[in-house]
Amino acid sequence: MTNPYQEAGVDVDSGYRVSKFIKQNTNNKNIGNFGGIYEIPEGYKNPVLVSGNDGVGTKLLLTTEAQKWDTIGIDCVAMCVNDILAQGAIPQYFLDYISTGKIDEKIEEILIGVIEGCNQANVDLIGGETAEMPGVYGNDDYDIAGFSVGICEKNNLFKKNDLKSGDVLIGLKSNGIHSNGFSLVRKIFFQDHDFSINSTLKEFPDMSLGELLLTPTKIYVSDIVPLLEKKLVKGISHITGGGFFENIPRMLPDELMAEINVDIWPDLPIFNVLQKYGQISTLDMYHIFNMGIGMIIAVDKSDEIKVLDLLNETETTAYTIGELKLRETASLNLKGDQLCE
Repeated sequence: MTNPYQEAGVDVDSGYRVSKFIKQNTNNKNIGNFGGIYEIPEGYKNPVLVSGNDGVGTKLLLTTEAQKWDTIGIDCVAMCVNDILAQGAIPQYFLDYISTGKIDEKIEEILIGVIEGCNQANVDLIGGETAEMPGVYGNDDYDIAGFSVGICEKNNLFKKNDLKSGDVLIGLKSNGIHSNGFSLVRKIFFQDHDFSINSTLKEFPDMSLGELLLTPTKIYVSDIVPLLEKKLVKGISHITGGGFFENIPRMLPDELMAEINVDIWPDLPIFNVLQKYGQISTLDMYHIFNMGIGMIIAVDKSDEIKVLDLLNETETTAYTIGELKLRETASLNLKGDQLCE
């Protein structure tokens, strides 16, 4: 018996195989229903839900070139849950949406990353959608997006007015470029210079350029949640697209500015390489990339040492990089040996 839908290019059985794969690799047996189910944890008096959705931008194009799809799902989870943390909420669950021209082995690899990201974020994967869309996408093309929800007591949501002059800014190290700026990254390496995904840069002799660029976004849940539970954080900025200049002011009230010393934390070599090959000014680098700091938290001065001890318990991953001051002419002031804004 023929299947007209399959003759049109859609394999209806592929969706069933995807659902089966997720069921086999997670504890959620409700996968495949029409909606995801999640029970709000007990103990909340006035809970509010904080939601976020995001994708991974053009970073996903590198996965197809490298034929490596098992980390991009981590990026997708990270971009969603890190934003939820920045509101003061604890992420609870995640759903993914993957669309492609043809459902094949790459989808399982992408889902391996999604499941790993959920494990790192300690969230439940409660559902999602994998859509086969021939005509919209080529067989090798795909897109991925995610949606996540967190929870907290209403009075524990971060409030800009709780921040004050003298509060300390602590930066948490990034894993690299994370998932922003890849249209520029691809232009620098693959258009302006004659590199390929398999090239090896002299600055990174032990890995290919593809492996380097596909380093997944760090998920900060295990770092931040213990601080939220102890009420040690007053504000958070997730350093994504727009770098320092766009994201740090988002957590500040109008009367405050952030003063940051960029010489405090160690350089990540990938940004030095990007700047060299791209001939980008230092100031522009801070406008575009995370520059080695993926998340910045504001804490009371009296809690600075306690927070640093908690974050650096096993290895040094966090640094006091600045403080809040009464606003003068700008909401962000970067200072360093090679940079003064």
